[in-house]
Amino acid sequence: MVTIDGSTITARALKNEGVDSIFFLPGGPIGGIIQAAHKLGIRCVDVRHEQAAANMAHAYSRVTGRPGICVTASGPGTTNAVPGIANAMVDGCPVIHLGGASPAVQFGMGGFQEIDQLAVMRPITKWADRILTPRRIPELVSAAFRHATTGRPGPAYLDFPKDVVEDQVDENEITYQALSRTHARPPGDPSLIKEAAEILIKAERPIVIAGTGTFWSQSGPEFQEFVEKTNIPFFTMPQTRGIVPDDHDLSFLGSRSMAFRDADAILVMGTRFDYMLAFGQSPRFSAGAKMIQVDIESSEIGHNRAVDVGIVGDAKMVFQQLTEAIGNRRRSASKAWIDKLGIQDAANRELQEVQMESDAVPIHPLRLCKEVRDFLDRDAVLVVDGQEILNFGRQSIPSFTPGSRVNCGTFANIGTGVPFGIGAKVARPDKQVLVLTGDGSFGFHAMELDTAARNKINVITVISNNGGWASHATSRKAQPGGYLGFSDYHKMANAFGCYSERVEKPADIRPALERAAKAGVPSLINVIVDDQVKNITQAQSAYKPGAIGTKITYEET
Repeated sequence: MVTIDGSTITARALKNEGVDSIFFLPGGPIGGIIQAAHKLGIRCVDVRHEQAAANMAHAYSRVTGRPGICVTASGPGTTNAVPGIANAMVDGCPVIHLGGASPAVQFGMGGFQEIDQLAVMRPITKWADRILTPRRIPELVSAAFRHATTGRPGPAYLDFPKDVVEDQVDENEITYQALSRTHARPPGDPSLIKEAAEILIKAERPIVIAGTGTFWSQSGPEFQEFVEKTNIPFFTMPQTRGIVPDDHDLSFLGSRSMAFRDADAILVMGTRFDYMLAFGQSPRFSAGAKMIQVDIESSEIGHNRAVDVGIVGDAKMVFQQLTEAIGNRRRSASKAWIDKLGIQDAANRELQEVQMESDAVPIHPLRLCKEVRDFLDRDAVLVVDGQEILNFGRQSIPSFTPGSRVNCGTFANIGTGVPFGIGAKVARPDKQVLVLTGDGSFGFHAMELDTAARNKINVITVISNNGGWASHATSRKAQPGGYLGFSDYHKMANAFGCYSERVEKPADIRPALERAAKAGVPSLINVIVDDQVKNITQAQSAYKPGAIGTKITYEET
């Protein structure tokens, strides 16, 4: 009889599911899983903190559209990953988390690092279960993938007790699952498609708001065909940027607030009416606007905002159905509507460019954004993290390809920037990956620069260093903990073997980025920016038109 242990079975089950990369921190009892995975050719990236492993798996998934995998040791190793898994849950991202655990035979006895990990993980995952025999490992690994990827995506968790992963069983008793999940795409109800089409045909001021459901369904081509055939302006949510290029003729990101407020028909595709959309309420949206909501998750239809037509279906399929149903009957959106959006968009961008061209010292954050924008390849992956720089960056730096924009999402789990960048680079090693982060946010996972250096993951990290949390414009020095100082983070990066520079003049930003790109190692550019500049996004409770930001008027995107 040839025997095989649970660790090897697990690695083979992952390989069977198409896994090519794992993010982990060494420890018991997962060491055997990692060793077996490495022997099978799976890339195993070791991190300095388990939350970073979950973040890296998250970004890997956000860039590829496939599940990302993190593996953690028992007890605190697994609970350290909780913020990252919770972020994936809120963001609707398919992260598979394998957690080592105390021996099952000692449950309830006070075993080493014992805690009920299932009780911890169940509220923050779509599905969680425990392996109790090696014979069921392939079945339950496959189930984790199925639960994480079907319907609205989200994380899945599997508990691996020490005695189970180390147990030996007859290899002939193990059956690896064929890919046991469907790739079917549910279409929308034909009668509801017809109702939605009639609304859009008659509308004078229609818009499309596209969320991450359009990314997970890989609906970019169908989305673009729909807006071009119907001539309907569109707006993408921050995590969806690039699904159709931001420079498309029907993209008016600079007139978002006006469009939301004045539209008479709104197609909301694959996104929730959460705080990012003011819960669908007025005055952010007109109470009289015809609302069409499409989502793969039926419980989201009509959540927070009553809808005129609610369609349950896959975004790719529904875009195709609507394009066919509308056919040639759609009158072009009112020329006055298109012109109005274009004028507002151009005006806001022109005002923004004033700050982006500023030669002032200290550097205006928007000037930093301009240099990053002009440096990036068209298919680069941009990770944005922080508060001030997050808002400046999402307003001013465009994206052009699917999966090219990653941020912390609506959970606002700041500090994800560096691990997100590493996960994105592992997913797309041939693409330029740049992390634009605040100095406060950088501190959460600064040690992951060591991860990047040791694993030769050449991410460029740019710190917008304004000396602390938020800005001095809020009397930060008078607030306990608000001031961090303009620290030499680049020196720390250099100690890990990264290329690094400190930049204090606008003209020096681009040359520093070019040197970082040519360095052949991970890099960090520590840019000292104006600590008096504060970017104020519109109040979540009000969303009234008016000035936001400092000395300029433009809209959040």
